[in-house]
Amino acid sequence: MSPQYFIGVDIGTTGTKATIVDEEGRQLAIAYEESKLYYPRVGWVEQKPEDFYSSTRNTVNEVLRKSRVDPRDVASIAFSGQMAGILAIDRNWNHVIPYDSWLDIRCKKYIDMLMEGYADLLIEITGVPPTVDHLPKMMWWKNERPEIFERIYKFTVPAVYVAGRLAGLSGDDAFYDYTYVTFTGLFDIRRMEWSEELSRTFGIPLDKLPKVVRPWDIVGELTSDEAEKLGLVKGIPVVAGAGDGMACSLGAGLTEPGICLDIAGTASAFYVSVDAIVPDTKHRTLLHLKSVVPELWNIGAYINGGGLCLRWFRDEIARDVKMEAERRGVDPYKLLDEMASKIPEGSEGLFFIPHLGGRAYPYNPKLRGIWVGYTWKHTMAHFYRSILEGIAYEYFHYLKILKELLKSVKITEVRGIGGGSKSPIWNQIKADILGVPYILLNQEELAALALAVIGGYAVKAFKDYKTTINEWVKPIKRIEPREEIHEKYLQYAEFYERLIEKSDELFEGHEKLIE
Repeated sequence: MSPQYFIGVDIGTTGTKATIVDEEGRQLAIAYEESKLYYPRVGWVEQKPEDFYSSTRNTVNEVLRKSRVDPRDVASIAFSGQMAGILAIDRNWNHVIPYDSWLDIRCKKYIDMLMEGYADLLIEITGVPPTVDHLPKMMWWKNERPEIFERIYKFTVPAVYVAGRLAGLSGDDAFYDYTYVTFTGLFDIRRMEWSEELSRTFGIPLDKLPKVVRPWDIVGELTSDEAEKLGLVKGIPVVAGAGDGMACSLGAGLTEPGICLDIAGTASAFYVSVDAIVPDTKHRTLLHLKSVVPELWNIGAYINGGGLCLRWFRDEIARDVKMEAERRGVDPYKLLDEMASKIPEGSEGLFFIPHLGGRAYPYNPKLRGIWVGYTWKHTMAHFYRSILEGIAYEYFHYLKILKELLKSVKITEVRGIGGGSKSPIWNQIKADILGVPYILLNQEELAALALAVIGGYAVKAFKDYKTTINEWVKPIKRIEPREEIHEKYLQYAEFYERLIEKSDELFEGHEKLIE
């Protein structure tokens, strides 16, 4: 028999990445194309749907060229992508609006309305507190752009949009795999169906929402025209795939309860794999995302642009360090890590609030970045270390709430992925603050591996996707928390939480100053 290969395409916020994987889990080639964000007004963030499509075409072409795989041996192509923003298409799969990004806060007044009057209802039914996701965005388009809303046949997301184009789908074929549905704000997670009650309450017709499929469902086949553009052959199965966070979760091996995931990327995300639904109506912080594994949920939250804090610091504050790194031919983050490693735990009383774009969970758009407690003693290294610690304090807050809601859950380890997991000092900081071992894995590009497994399972190349991913992905390093440091950090984490609690009062009237 000929070998089989599986292509995965992840359409992220900052770029599109394609990979090609063989039957043993070896990634034969990776290609990346940076994407462009558009800022038409203050608080608005958009991307062009055509860019998602063209970057997919370009990256798939590149992995085929690099790998030298015979296109006739490609068994499937599957997709992952951004989860909380929305696109919209007409009956013929033409896009009707630009991609309304998860970073876009034009829908703020609708989030505020949902939070004030419907927070508990939404949390109980959908598992997610009101924040920047599909529902307030759909409400914005309905009320602020009614003529465009009328033209919308189905709402969708970037990965689905591209998959549909490649398979020649029509609006009636529109789909979400079930990992996306939590972010719609209109899905009943207990019944696993669209909520007619929420549809009536908020005036969003359910006929504008797509059908729900499983991640491994084949949604179509590559058309001859698209196959030619991609360098592939007609008829290759196009597989639904999963939202990017949940693809990462499967790729990191979260196939049983109690394993945590730290996605140290653009949006610093922290999830715990559990087998129960426990709506967080008290703190209004944790969200429930449906795992690729049907019996599991990933419960947690993310910092809107947490990873961007580090890039911002590198580019705007640590310019001299960046220039020195370029002169020496090293990664500037490595130099910053070396500087931060010389600073005591707790940054000698310096605290950083990492919500430069407002807090997503619990929703607090007024909150902005803060440094508290700095003196003449503090250096650039202190400030950088405080960013690393601030994001970890936020994770500690999520985990504390989860333990309160699910007292029976046994947390075993945190698996770190993403660019931030390459930082030894940050990994140790997270282990020490959380009091949980931090695990590094033998593979990178875990979303792509998950897509390969999902695609292979769809075409029956693999009998069991959980067994396959756990054969491919193995722990290679375990970073133990240091008990005495953890005890010290508990005091800092408690102060961080008090600091956050005072933020509303601190930022009262601030919005008017930046209008």
